[in-house]
Amino acid sequence: MEIIKLSADDEVGCADAVAVDSAGWKLDCPELVQHTPRTFANMLRYGWDLEPPGAYLAREDDGTAVGVLTIDIPRYENTDKTWLDIKVHPDHRGRGIGSALFEYGEQLTRELGRTGTGLGAIDLPNAQAFAARHGLEQKSVEVNRRQELAGLDWDLVQRMYDESAAAASGYELVRITGALPDDMLDGMVAVVESINDAPKDDLDLDDDVFTPERLRAYEEAQRKSDRTVYRVVARAKDTGALAGHTVVAVERERPHLGEQHDTAVSRDHRGHRLGALLKSAMLLWLREQEPALTQIDTWNAESNDHMISINEALNYHIVARFLDYQKNL
Repeated sequence: MEIIKLSADDEVGCADAVAVDSAGWKLDCPELVQHTPRTFANMLRYGWDLEPPGAYLAREDDGTAVGVLTIDIPRYENTDKTWLDIKVHPDHRGRGIGSALFEYGEQLTRELGRTGTGLGAIDLPNAQAFAARHGLEQKSVEVNRRQELAGLDWDLVQRMYDESAAAASGYELVRITGALPDDMLDGMVAVVESINDAPKDDLDLDDDVFTPERLRAYEEAQRKSDRTVYRVVARAKDTGALAGHTVVAVERERPHLGEQHDTAVSRDHRGHRLGALLKSAMLLWLREQEPALTQIDTWNAESNDHMISINEALNYHIVARFLDYQKNL
């Protein structure tokens, strides 16, 4: 078996990686949104905010693609760690391919001078056994939830909006498509940093570090990845202070798919139902702007009771549970 580094320009390699990935999810959790070769290549080019991961493809001697390793190498924070993702084609499981890819990822981590790594895996017995074999400790549980817009009770959404707007009468909402206006950029840094109050459970992670440049990098990465970013911002009427926001990105290749990227409210502005206001306002806006949109996926720590309560009120349902593991090298 050979493990080769993938390039975003390697169309065959990216297609083979997606085929391995998709075959695994088809068996383990067919409801999960899967990459296309285009979205996979864009991930390798741009990442989330111009901090792309590395990707490696395992091939048999006859050229058959059997496994994929991706490695996130944080540069803004957590610069002593990496994060690995490993997929093995179901037809080739049980042969040590996953272990070989994990050990390869560990070696890459050491070569980078980093002292810890993490791994996320769907909550299945074989994944738990794999983690135990490689000395990984479970630190957190993440849950992927989905909102099906076709079955959404829009009267409920409107009621949530009306009731939360009444509770947040001291705020106005600003709709933004794409890049933030220059005069909002500095104020938005503090709002985005509020995401650090979300539960990390037992994960050994630094707080996310945000700057105006990083926010611009996020916007550029999403635009180049051919996603339309919708943002609703809450602003205090009396001071003009930015108080919270919610962000949803919609794929242009698959415009029926949306992904919730962030919802955060600054500490000084909590207690006014701004989270519910922002989420319901976003839905009403997307209903106008994206008629092909049929689903929105979101990810939360299982312990994030406040955000989960809002999502459940908006008829999100669980798609999958993922276990997050870490290991010191």
